[in-house]
Amino acid sequence: MQFELTKEFISILQEFIENGLDNSIQEALHGLHPADISDVMEELKPDEATYLYKLLENEEAADVLIELEDDELSKLLSVLTSKEIAEIIDENVDSDDAADVIHLLPQQKQEEVISKISDESQASDIIALLQFEEGTAGAIMAKELVAVNINWTVGQAIREMRKQADDLENVYTIYVIDDKGILKGRLSLKQLLFSATSTKTTIREIYTDEDLRSVESDEDVEEVADVMQKYDLIVIPVITSNNLLIGRITIDDVVDVIKDEAERDYQMASGISEPVDSEDRIQQILRARFPWLLIGLIGGIFGALVINIFEHDIKIYPEMAFFIPLIAAMGGNVGVQSSAIIVQGLANKSIGLSSTGQKLLKELGVATLNGIILALVILAFNLRFGDSLALSYTVSIALFCVIIFASLFGTLTPLVLDKVNIDPALATGPFITTANDIVGLFIYFIIGRMMYLYFEEPEACNTIIELVT
Repeated sequence: MQFELTKEFISILQEFIENGLDNSIQEALHGLHPADISDVMEELKPDEATYLYKLLENEEAADVLIELEDDELSKLLSVLTSKEIAEIIDENVDSDDAADVIHLLPQQKQEEVISKISDESQASDIIALLQFEEGTAGAIMAKELVAVNINWTVGQAIREMRKQADDLENVYTIYVIDDKGILKGRLSLKQLLFSATSTKTTIREIYTDEDLRSVESDEDVEEVADVMQKYDLIVIPVITSNNLLIGRITIDDVVDVIKDEAERDYQMASGISEPVDSEDRIQQILRARFPWLLIGLIGGIFGALVINIFEHDIKIYPEMAFFIPLIAAMGGNVGVQSSAIIVQGLANKSIGLSSTGQKLLKELGVATLNGIILALVILAFNLRFGDSLALSYTVSIALFCVIIFASLFGTLTPLVLDKVNIDPALATGPFITTANDIVGLFIYFIIGRMMYLYFEEPEACNTIIELVT
């Protein structure tokens, strides 16, 4: 049965902590998954969470440690000593997770923790992983893996694999390397057990190098996620530019990358400039949200200026003011829809090889159909309930034009941002909405002026047409 975290459970646990009832706390946590314990800790006060955490055995404490969110983890690490952190990590945490934990520490404390790890091999792996730039394949890979030499016999390979597997929770695949450590291929357990005619069969005779996918250590994590997603991989080897095998990335690490990127894009599309959640400090949330609100305010000012430019028209035809919200809202909605489709395609690499012109042409076709249908709907409404033919045609024609513009602008903007290496998710946020509001209002009033001139002063309109032609 899945554990359900409730306020009552937290309240009882806090009472146990306040009274120092260690046995009761351990009984309450007994059988809970590390992820559930991390959820419990996040609901407690920092000192309560620390008290609870120190009651856990090292192995369980290690599992909980890697489940905590970065903010909660940083708070916990700040009150643990270097020795306590080293004891938890030592032989209990994979090198990639250990590096992620230590990365959150100040430089001096990082060095202290690493110096206190008794497993020299693990300490060396952590040091190596900390050298990789954040956001690269090397930064999320684990050094622990199973590799066999291409010249070994099956018997020798099995003996060596038993030693290597001690450091691994799961053996997804066996990598084949040469004497220099160059990745040559892979070997499945099925091939090892059933393809060999005897224990003296060499690995060279039974391994495969077909469909071997790998990534270089400096490759962006999003590219790694794309490769694993495209080819349905649960693990992928990491190599240097010289094909030297240095680690592996498993699907759980990639899922974290995909989740983080999706959250970041969603927040950016909502006008939040940096990752935050409801538990963050007011200053952090303000810093993330205020810039786009300011941009929205500036956009609103420009929209007001557009209305001010056409103030004379509104005084003469005040009924035009009724449809200002409709025009602005439809432009923003259409623009966000168009940009969202392009941003999604850019994110999951499904946008194809068609040119920008082809994408714009396709979007133009969709916008034209949407524009015609919606323009006819609003025309029918105005003809039925309104009494101004000029207003009816103005709103319909303006709506059609705004939809066309917003669709093309919403399509083009993320493509341009992607070309100049700016996150295209920006295009689905307040930027698109604000820009379409301003341009949409301008289009509406220009068409309104033309329509009223045509219907109310046809002679003046004919004179203008003659002058133009």
